[in-house]
Amino acid sequence: MRPVQSTPMTARLADIAAQAGVSEATVSRVLNGKPGVSATTRQSVLAALDVLGYERPVRLRRRSAGLVGLITPELENPIFPAFAQVIGQALTRQGYTPVLATQTPGGSTEDELTEMLVDRGVAGIIFVSGLHADTSADMGRYEQLRGQGVPFVLINGFSDKVQAPFVSPDDRAAVELAVTHLTALGHRRIGLAVGPKRFVPVQRKIAGFLRCAQEQLGMSAAEAEPLVQHSLYTLEGGQAAAAALIELGVTAIVCASDMMALGAIRAARQRGLDVPREMSVVGFDDSPLIAFTDPPLTTIRQPVQAMGQAAVRALLEEIGGTPAPHSEFVFHPELVVRGSTASAPGPASGPAKVPRPLRASQ
Repeated sequence: MRPVQSTPMTARLADIAAQAGVSEATVSRVLNGKPGVSATTRQSVLAALDVLGYERPVRLRRRSAGLVGLITPELENPIFPAFAQVIGQALTRQGYTPVLATQTPGGSTEDELTEMLVDRGVAGIIFVSGLHADTSADMGRYEQLRGQGVPFVLINGFSDKVQAPFVSPDDRAAVELAVTHLTALGHRRIGLAVGPKRFVPVQRKIAGFLRCAQEQLGMSAAEAEPLVQHSLYTLEGGQAAAAALIELGVTAIVCASDMMALGAIRAARQRGLDVPREMSVVGFDDSPLIAFTDPPLTTIRQPVQAMGQAAVRALLEEIGGTPAPHSEFVFHPELVVRGSTASAPGPASGPAKVPRPLRASQ
């Protein structure tokens, strides 16, 4: 912090504290972006800085009225560009300019991207599938951001340790829709391919799967748990998870993303299994162009349009000084039936195929 006139730091803190009517310790917390200070008190300290002629530290300068940051984990999965498009359009309609910040392998981390956006004075930030969804991550980073006076909203993933609006699809209901669809087709051996277990959406999908396995298939948790395979949210990850599930004799696979589902179809075909006649596959997201795959993918549609618009509304309320409820807005997904699911293979279709072993070259 650089003053207009040279004054010892202790005198500065005392002057600012006296002007704002707070303690020097509170002034220090505000200047260092520490949590635990109310928005009203923070504004009083910043106003005292202005009145006394001190420059605000970079991170405490007035937010730009025009810029809103959007942080996504990647752009290779088409669901993230879909969110970016919806959120960007909603912000533009309200007179804001979206600033897209994307993590790349070996590139900037979420914390580094957040710091960059804050330094550029964004009015607020929307996080899509960020560290808030990782139960092993330190949620203190979000309290620090709040301490800097930056409003934010979080999409996909919930933590009761973060005081902010959350926007999520109903992951439990999503899996239940998929499993109910498959059991109606006669499938009794159904697998679930999901991401790492530490993520909140994964834990919720597993909970929905285990409940369906018990209520619809009569399986105990111990019997159903081996039918859950963890991998990466990529085509290769889905292929690896599906390969393990096929070895366990499943006739249908529910995947946690459309990219994983395409990998599951590849794994089935590599083993000589026809999709959907001998192996049914369900995706998740209803990503753009997924209806044009071979076969067109049955999937659970994540309500991206409604979720993105809700996130923008909540953020703009925060920016406008009317804090949105610090709770989770949950949106119901939709089953979209296409060509990758069919009746379970039975005696009428001949004996079930035994998956052939793969050569190293495959």
